[in-house]
Amino acid sequence: MLRILIVDDHAVVREGLKRILSEYPDKVAIGEVGDGAGALTEVRNGEWDLVLLDINLPHRDGLDVLKQIKREQPGLSVLVLSIYPEDQYALRVIKAGAAGYLTKESAPELLIEAIHRVAGGHSYISPALAEKLAGNLRNPAGRMPHENLSDRELEVFGLIASGKTVGQIATQLSLSVNTVSTYRARILEKTGLKSNAELMRYAVDHNLFR
Repeated sequence: MLRILIVDDHAVVREGLKRILSEYPDKVAIGEVGDGAGALTEVRNGEWDLVLLDINLPHRDGLDVLKQIKREQPGLSVLVLSIYPEDQYALRVIKAGAAGYLTKESAPELLIEAIHRVAGGHSYISPALAEKLAGNLRNPAGRMPHENLSDRELEVFGLIASGKTVGQIATQLSLSVNTVSTYRARILEKTGLKSNAELMRYAVDHNLFR
């Protein structure tokens, strides 16, 4: 029996995933939680073969949860399923230890294929992601400016692009206003942009954080 933990903060998404998994060729036992803290509790207390993990989680983002899971249980396979396009997060989650990355726009049969590969001890890399990985190896200097941001900087960038103020971001991430302001300054420096308005335009032009 394949034991899969679904981690997503939207109940309707979890229900949809459970319906898709009901078509899996082997017998599946499914658990579900709606936030990062719950995911870590389940991973520590349960026995799972695979975690289906969303990136956008309340209180603690999925990338942080992924890194914690891999620190505590490096052998546990994690397949990230996110609304964000591959060019934004896929490389980051693979480098953090995920076995694969899919967008929520993927067809159900693609998810089944990815789970089958990951459950079998393999990675799931789409052709587009494989090409991007190869491109980064061939020409690391040719990356887009936002690809040079740290994980936390990218998270703050996304919140700025959504229209949140520094104070709102500080509250959401449990950081000080000064710390968020420092992240904002680093983001502007690394991207070569000058203002929040330019950050928002960059995000729109490059189809980020949709």
